[in-house]
Amino acid sequence: MRFDLSDDQEFFRETARRFIEAEVPISVVREWHDHPDGYPQSWWQAAAELGWTSLMVPESLGGGSISGRPIVDLTIVADEMGRGVTPGPLMPTNVVADTLGRSGSPNQQALLEGVVAGEVVLGWAFCEPGGDWTADSVSAAAVPSNGGYALTGTKVAVEAAAQAHHLLVTARTQDGLVQFLVPADAPGLTITPQESLDLGRRFAEVRLVGVPVDPEAMVGTPGTATEADVERQRQVMVVLQCADNAGSAAKVLEFTVQYAFDRYSFGRPLASYQALKHRFADMKLWSEASQAAVDGAADALADGEDEARMVSVAKAYVGDHSVELMHDCVQMHGGIGVTYEHDLHLYLRRATVNRGLFGTPGDHRACLSKMMGY
Repeated sequence: MRFDLSDDQEFFRETARRFIEAEVPISVVREWHDHPDGYPQSWWQAAAELGWTSLMVPESLGGGSISGRPIVDLTIVADEMGRGVTPGPLMPTNVVADTLGRSGSPNQQALLEGVVAGEVVLGWAFCEPGGDWTADSVSAAAVPSNGGYALTGTKVAVEAAAQAHHLLVTARTQDGLVQFLVPADAPGLTITPQESLDLGRRFAEVRLVGVPVDPEAMVGTPGTATEADVERQRQVMVVLQCADNAGSAAKVLEFTVQYAFDRYSFGRPLASYQALKHRFADMKLWSEASQAAVDGAADALADGEDEARMVSVAKAYVGDHSVELMHDCVQMHGGIGVTYEHDLHLYLRRATVNRGLFGTPGDHRACLSKMMGY
């Protein structure tokens, strides 16, 4: 975690860590794998009381951040949730709440009171089958109908779709991209849970067949305004994923180092072998650099300076190195590291899913090359 936290931010971090350790230890996380929603609603409301759902909501709408830089404060929570491989709709709910706070109508913003209280969960229906996580790949159609619109298309890998009360659906009209806030029980909208490598989080396919929406359901305006919102949503989501992975990698490295001191081979602790020390040094470098990449991306988003480049830098680095670090830690543990009973696979599963969502490291390196004119 970053070294420039204020006293208030440090207290916020410590509170989040103690809350997770007390309420959602790994044993509870494993129990929740069988929960239909992946977590009980009462727990999410308790998390909301700590401010986890209010950081991206403007103060005028009942929210507020710790430092005045909401995305920086939110990465503190994402990092701690990564350390605890904790389930919950932190990412989609905050991403959509941020958009509603910026571009939503007064009626749409009225939902934020429930979001802040942890009573309303929001999801973002963006990616499509075969899509590449860019706005250009969106083909779901919003066709004028009966004074409003009819939405048709299929969205996949929608996090917390089955748990969400409303979905922010990204579609396309003749005028360009458009987004609608749609109730999850709208007629013509079908949510089908999808299998996921991550045992804690829930993803689903969202199928829209002529879903009727009023013009008042539109968030922002078609075209350039909506494109800016979508790009902002992608950047916030990627930064939170990277913070989650950086926290997971740091925790995995911690307990692997401890294991290497506790485990003896030929009368010596594993940690005493020179070759393994070199590998631990490399992993520590990757972990610290991952944290720095997340901090740089969050700062860029908070300051509105070169955010696209810094977010892609973070995903390109953290996406690869956090997963590679965990693979090395599996090797350090030996046979026990590949058992279901060991916790390591829970972290590796989550980090691997995060690596692929909203652009792989390779996709973001391609974006960086394009930005640099190559």
